Amino acid sequence: MPPDTPAPDPIDALPPNADVVLVVDDVPDNIALLNDALDEAGYTVIVATHGDAALQLAARALPDIVLLDAVMPGLDGFDVARRLKADPRTASIPIVFMTGLTETEHVVAAFAAGGSDYVTKPIRPKEVLARIAAHLRSARTQRQARNALDAFGHATMVVRERDGRRIWQTTLARTLLAEFFGSEDTTPPELTAWVAREALRRRAGADPHTLTLARGRRRITFALHEMPEESLEEGSDGEWLVVMRETDDDAVVEAVMLAFKLTAREAEVLYWVVKGKTNRDIGDILGTSPRTVTKHLEHVFEKLGVETRTAAAAMVMQRVRELGRG
Repeated sequence: MPPDTPAPDPIDALPPNADVVLVVDDVPDNIALLNDALDEAGYTVIVATHGDAALQLAARALPDIVLLDAVMPGLDGFDVARRLKADPRTASIPIVFMTGLTETEHVVAAFAAGGSDYVTKPIRPKEVLARIAAHLRSARTQRQARNALDAFGHATMVVRERDGRRIWQTTLARTLLAEFFGSEDTTPPELTAWVAREALRRRAGADPHTLTLARGRRRITFALHEMPEESLEEGSDGEWLVVMRETDDDAVVEAVMLAFKLTAREAEVLYWVVKGKTNRDIGDILGTSPRTVTKHLEHVFEKLGVETRTAAAAMVMQRVRELGRG
């Protein structure tokens, strides 16, 4: 290899269909023991000897499971777990803690940090392999379910009520959020606030309400659903299933604009009037003030030769029906 040729990236060399286990431990003997047992069982092993390296490897390799030492210098296992669970890319990866700390408070801390399970030191390879197999089966089932949702066009995620953190999400959901809000990692604040409000309403027995947000003429609608009991893990109270649906009404808005010689913004305002939205609603959707919406409507009424919202809506609906027949 020429001296200036960069070394191959080991992450790129990972087998495409292998079960990848990230082992995080600062003790070489533990790493050697686990690597031999996992390799013999057919797993692909990647290793990190400290917390920062574990976070970087997890984000790049997206392992199927993490074996995580609880006590390490610097960033300890509890902090690593919390950060993995806070990152939507790695939040769904099961974490099995490895610890010599067996007091109840440490076990509770492991689960509170996002751990799925724990094993105690000294490490017993057969026990570790049994725990890994069980959690991989569960993770594989959830991954297949998420892929099926994407295949049917359902962008779906699980959101924690108290802080809006995404526990897991489908690939389609991540893409949709990135397109609409410019980030696939951060839950939009308006969505976080709505989840908290809607969860309170639902527990009080109120009828479900959806949230619709717009970016230009594209809209994304969020619906909140209770999590099935069988899919809830211990300590997962306050988690809700959010299903997203995107709609794009460019064709309708453009037809209205051309039919009535409106500006693009006037056509958008009129479209939402037809949908039964108030001026305040329309202002929120289009990112403008109710006063500006009123001004647009005055111009719309003048161009259509009508005086009321009802008359304007009726005229548009009639025109859309005529276009449909044509």
